[in-house]
Amino acid sequence: MHPKRLIVAITGASGTVYGVRILQALKESDIETHLVMSDSAKLTMAAETDFQPQQVEALADVVHSAKNVGATIASGSFMTLGMVIAPCSVNTMSEIAWGMTGNLISRAADVVLKERRRLVLLVRETPLHAGHLKSMLQVTENGAIVMPPIPAFYAKPNTIDEMIDHTIGRALDLFQIDTDLVQRWNGLGKKK
Repeated sequence: MHPKRLIVAITGASGTVYGVRILQALKESDIETHLVMSDSAKLTMAAETDFQPQQVEALADVVHSAKNVGATIASGSFMTLGMVIAPCSVNTMSEIAWGMTGNLISRAADVVLKERRRLVLLVRETPLHAGHLKSMLQVTENGAIVMPPIPAFYAKPNTIDEMIDHTIGRALDLFQIDTDLVQRWNGLGKKK
């Protein structure tokens, strides 16, 4: 029996903390995490957070260079639950949408799609022009799930961390990985 594995990619879009929080949430779980960070992700991380790339890499079970298109996760024979790209830049989403696999992130995503596994993209861009929307449609038609990290206000978050946790908890729900990060909807007027 293969271990349960999830590929976590972090691109250079704003919101690198989403990928970091996913790794933190899975650190003590039975999910084997495979991390790929783009060079742009490392730059954005430095601008947005106090995390160093080495600290984030230490959260993953396995770390792959974005330049290594020969890594295990670049093959469909390597069993995974799928892949989450958090955050996902429009550039990366567009590469995946149109089958361009010039680095390990887009190659691994392409493999996930061809193997009919789950691919979740936390696309971080706004506003969107027609080209972005066409790429979103194309990547969805290819089998990916586009999940912009939009906060859920029904959970009445008090902090940014609570908003981030709810979003990544919902993303992990898509892989049937249950966490205690999501405040579940109980309907209007019902006590929690």
